[in-house]
Amino acid sequence: MYEKDGEKYFVVDGHIHYWDGSDENCKGVEGHQFIECFYDYHRNLSPEEYVWDYKKYQKYAATDLMHDVFEVGYADHAVLNSVHLWDFYKDGFDRQEEAWELREQHPDQLTMNGTFDPREGQAGLDQLEKDAERFNLQGVKVYTAAWHNTSRGFKMSDPDTYKYLEKCRQLGIKNIHVHKGPTIRPLDRDAFDVADIDHCATDFTDLNFIVEHVGLPRLEDFCWIATQEPNVYAGMSVAMAFIHTRPRYFGQILGELLYWVGEDRIIFSSDYALWQPNWLVEKFVDFQFPSDMSEYPALTTEVKKKILGLNIAALYPKTIKVPAELQLGAAVGSQP
Repeated sequence: MYEKDGEKYFVVDGHIHYWDGSDENCKGVEGHQFIECFYDYHRNLSPEEYVWDYKKYQKYAATDLMHDVFEVGYADHAVLNSVHLWDFYKDGFDRQEEAWELREQHPDQLTMNGTFDPREGQAGLDQLEKDAERFNLQGVKVYTAAWHNTSRGFKMSDPDTYKYLEKCRQLGIKNIHVHKGPTIRPLDRDAFDVADIDHCATDFTDLNFIVEHVGLPRLEDFCWIATQEPNVYAGMSVAMAFIHTRPRYFGQILGELLYWVGEDRIIFSSDYALWQPNWLVEKFVDFQFPSDMSEYPALTTEVKKKILGLNIAALYPKTIKVPAELQLGAAVGSQP
């Protein structure tokens, strides 16, 4: 929890990682390019005092995560979201077994999501079913630009993807986190295009599509889709970091989201370990729009409380419990 000026904020970090980008885990040059690109974002957008050594950044300890996210990062809860990236990493990027062990040690603080890749066919569907039972999944993370053999991406509107969304529906997995943001070397930018969200959100109205990174650099496209699709949410991972290096640009991103999507469908995320959550939370609570951005909705304390934790808590009722004194009651948006 974060507290300032007599206000208490229930904080849920909606998109964190526990990755292994170590040299030993990289299959080839692509694995190195991927984690190096992550590190460039970390180094260039973080306050200087929060920049890690590269080796630590490649593979950090569980104690680092718990300390940074919870002990000093203000989070009451966090959602682990990652993908395997088998073409780049020998044992997978997401350290799934270690992540599950960590979640089992801290069930009141961590929710772990699964993942799928529709190009894995029936074997992938079978694995998703096993994962859903083992991990009691409420959500999955999907990476449409991931490589798979000779394929360099897929769409959320593909018939094979729809088979997996149907499986999610059957298994009670309601939250589909989709990476739709800046490209990451060596992946292809166009494979992160947001247009396919328009299709799947229309065809699966009982699922929630949390678009991570709010479609950047396609923010306008995302907003036009999300304003028409009430089951599309704006995951602020990556976008949050601009609050430090480019606060006016951050204001434009947040303002457009508030104007088009609304305060009940915006979700805070540090994208840990890309960035440390404590300075993001602190700067966000202090943030106000510049005076010449008066066309945007007011960024009130209540709105900030929704974005920092209450909105995503409504999507994960099995594991995220908001204390009564930190709730906003009927004002908080509910799951569609």
